[in-house]
Amino acid sequence: MSSEEFKAQGNQAFQAKDYEKAVSFFTQAIEASPTPNHILFSNRSAAYASLGQYQDALDDANKCVEINGSWAKGYNRVGAAHYGRGEWDEAHKAYSKALELDPANKMAKEGLNETEIARDAGNDVKNIFSDAGMVEKLKKNPKTAELMKDPELVAKVQKLQTDPKSMSQELFSDPRLMTVMGAMLGVDLGVQPSQQSAPQEDTPVPDAYPEPSSKPETNTTSAKNAAAPEPEKEATPEPVDNSKEEADNLKQQANQLYKKRQFDEAIELYNKAWETFQDITYLNNRAAAEFEKGDYDATIETCENAVEKGRELRADYKLVAKSFARLGSAYLKKDDLPNAIKFFEKSLTEHRSPDVLSKLRAAEADLKKKEAEEYIDPEKAEEARLQGKDFFTKGDWPAAVKAYTEMINRAPKDARGYSNRAAALAKLMSFPDAVKDCDKAIELDPSFVRAYIRKATALIAMKDFNKAMTTLEEARTVDADTNEGKAANEINGLYYKASSQRFAAIDGETPEQTFERASKDPEVSAILQDPVMNSILQQARENPAALQEHMKNPEVAKKINILIAAGVIRTR
Repeated sequence: MSSEEFKAQGNQAFQAKDYEKAVSFFTQAIEASPTPNHILFSNRSAAYASLGQYQDALDDANKCVEINGSWAKGYNRVGAAHYGRGEWDEAHKAYSKALELDPANKMAKEGLNETEIARDAGNDVKNIFSDAGMVEKLKKNPKTAELMKDPELVAKVQKLQTDPKSMSQELFSDPRLMTVMGAMLGVDLGVQPSQQSAPQEDTPVPDAYPEPSSKPETNTTSAKNAAAPEPEKEATPEPVDNSKEEADNLKQQANQLYKKRQFDEAIELYNKAWETFQDITYLNNRAAAEFEKGDYDATIETCENAVEKGRELRADYKLVAKSFARLGSAYLKKDDLPNAIKFFEKSLTEHRSPDVLSKLRAAEADLKKKEAEEYIDPEKAEEARLQGKDFFTKGDWPAAVKAYTEMINRAPKDARGYSNRAAALAKLMSFPDAVKDCDKAIELDPSFVRAYIRKATALIAMKDFNKAMTTLEEARTVDADTNEGKAANEINGLYYKASSQRFAAIDGETPEQTFERASKDPEVSAILQDPVMNSILQQARENPAALQEHMKNPEVAKKINILIAAGVIRTR
């Protein structure tokens, strides 16, 4: 038989859901093909994926893209195999590559979306199975108590606790584990395990080599296809009666009143819509009207009811997410930031929305700022400063750092806290952190000479002599302007130390080698090439006293000191 004939039989076996036979036929087609055929490897990858043999599926998918790296569907196969192995990041890369090659590729778009959802949910699911008391909780849960009487299921749950990596395969093989997951998450996932397999293409590939679907066998609609559109257009709960059309008409009337800001009238119609047909869209809309009206307590009560009813009616997770999000917004209006954060997080658990994520991040930042402001207490800050000073004097540097940190938290605008902590950090040899604290102290109080000195000391310890000298020049100016030059001697001593160590001889280096290295320093080289400095140096050679006059210029003095430190100018 030819490769084409084996492939045709493989397609037939796949359509009949006889995946093992499909693998066999595709293998024979590959062996009979005169040249490597990327579609044959893609087809066999689909068959392996349908059997849950994701490593074999991945090997064939990789071979497929190796043969034809420009075929987008090959990367779909790679993504599906990684998805089946629970490797979300790799699946994401593969689906992204498919979209790069074919921006209209529907399978890649769906796969990318489901991968992002799975990746976000992955850590939460693993944490659930790591609960030591999980089995006992499941035995007491009304939704799973009967299931947990089966020792085989109990063994599988225990296996997931010890080997979370087997989760993807186990979920594929046993539908009951989805119910277990839903119970532990507090939601009804409402899908069969076959729906948890990698997102796959559900139609054959056209053209010369028809490619089989890689979608596993299922008796229900996929979870993503079952999801309802936006709540304003369609609802998902099961009807209480046959009055959905009437309820939707009431909702449309209420929407018009909402737009006119006639909130009381809109709320009344949303209530009638809910009483006519139980769809939590109407409750969410009523909550929106209550929110705009400014009745945040009523908004909270309505949204809580929407969540409760949504669980009972197995509403679309996006609708429940909207209820949680509006709960968060209502608590935000009440300045209850902890509860706002709590419900924004719950909303994101149901459905990841960029808008809600932005609200969560803003609320977290506001809470952190509020807590910091409430913590400010100048008296306790002074107590912490004195404690830090005592620890510093005793040489207990870690305790000093802790005390000064408390001072900073109690008085974040006091530059002394940062400067003092920098001194303690320097004792612990944490010089980069000391420099950061000094920078903060200088930012808060640009006239704080001690902060400049401590920063320069840390920079010298880090052997960053250029920055140390620049910092000391700034300190010299600030000291002269605001401190009557009282720290001049200390600043000059540190400056000399930095400049001399900058060009100090390295162990084993001869004086000539030291001079040669110093002469190659970019700053030294620039000074020597400066025409003005060349003129000054020429005058100094002819009349050494002239150099003293030029040294009155701070900029010239700085350059002369660098040349002296480098050994270019020798003094007696």
